[in-house]
Amino acid sequence: MKVKLPNDFNFTHNLDYLSSAKGECLYVIKDGRIYKGLQLGQEAAVVEISYDDKHCFRLRFLGQPDITPPSQAIRDYAVRYVIDWFDLHTDLTPFYELALADEILHIPVRRFHGLRNIGIPDLFEAICWGIIGQQINLTFAYTLKRRFVERFGTFVEIEHERFWSFPSSQKVASLSVQDLIPLQFSARKAEYLIGVAKHMESGSLSREMLQNAAYEDAEKQLTSIRGIGSWTANYVLMRCLRFPMAIPIADVGLHNALKFAMNVESKPSIEQIREIFSKWNGWESYATFYLWRLLY
Repeated sequence: MKVKLPNDFNFTHNLDYLSSAKGECLYVIKDGRIYKGLQLGQEAAVVEISYDDKHCFRLRFLGQPDITPPSQAIRDYAVRYVIDWFDLHTDLTPFYELALADEILHIPVRRFHGLRNIGIPDLFEAICWGIIGQQINLTFAYTLKRRFVERFGTFVEIEHERFWSFPSSQKVASLSVQDLIPLQFSARKAEYLIGVAKHMESGSLSREMLQNAAYEDAEKQLTSIRGIGSWTANYVLMRCLRFPMAIPIADVGLHNALKFAMNVESKPSIEQIREIFSKWNGWESYATFYLWRLLY
C-alpha cells in the first residue's frame, strides 16, 4: 500500500520530529522506518511506514504465522490514519509564501521546510495527553503516559516486541480514581481523565461534533468539560481537529520560541503575541508548530 506525499513534504524533518520524543510509547522508529500499532474496534495490527524513492509512504503490515492477516477495514483505516497523522491534505504553499517573507517565521520555516503539523488523530488520546501534561515537565508526562498505556491499553506482540495502542474511552470510563493513583496520577488528574472518557462514552463529546462547530464554539464545548482549560482545548483543536486558527497562547514553550526567534531578552507579553499572530491569520496553528520546533 502506498500514500502519495505532497511535493513540499520532507521525510527527514518529519522523522526527526518524531524521533525527538524520546519517551514516546505509541510508535517505534527503527532504521528510518516508523512502526505504529493501530486499533479498529476489536481488531489490532501493526503497520510499518517507510519512505520510497517515488516520494510516497509505503505501508506494510507486520505479521507472523499465528496472526490473522489484517482486514480490508483496518488497511483502509491505516491509510486514513497516516494521512491525518501527517496532515497530508493541507496545502502549505500559502503558509510558506507568508512565512518566508516574515521577519519571525522565516527562521523556523527555512530550517524545517517540509515539516508537517504531526498530529494526534484520536480525540480521546489528544485530550488525555493534554491533561496528562498539565503542570508537570515533559519527561514525567511521558512516564505517566507510558504507565497509563501499558496498564490500560492494548498491544500486538511481534518477535517479542509489543506495539501499543492508546486505552479506549470505554476502558477508562470503567476505572476508578484508585486505579490511577498507584501510577502516580494525582486524584484530580485521574478524575479529569475518567470524566472525559465518560463524556466520550455518553456521546456528549465526539470528534464529529467538534469538527462541525465553529472554532469559538468548539473551544467552548471543550472548556466546559472539567479539567480542560484554554491551553488544553487549543492544543486539541490544533493537533487533533486541525483548526488552523487554534493557538495555545499561554504556552511557555511558545513564549520561549518567540523570544529566541525575535532575538530579544524577555519573552513577549500575551498582548504582543496576539499582535504578532494577527499577521498570520489562518495559519496560527502551523506558525505555533514551527516555532515549537525551534525548541528541540
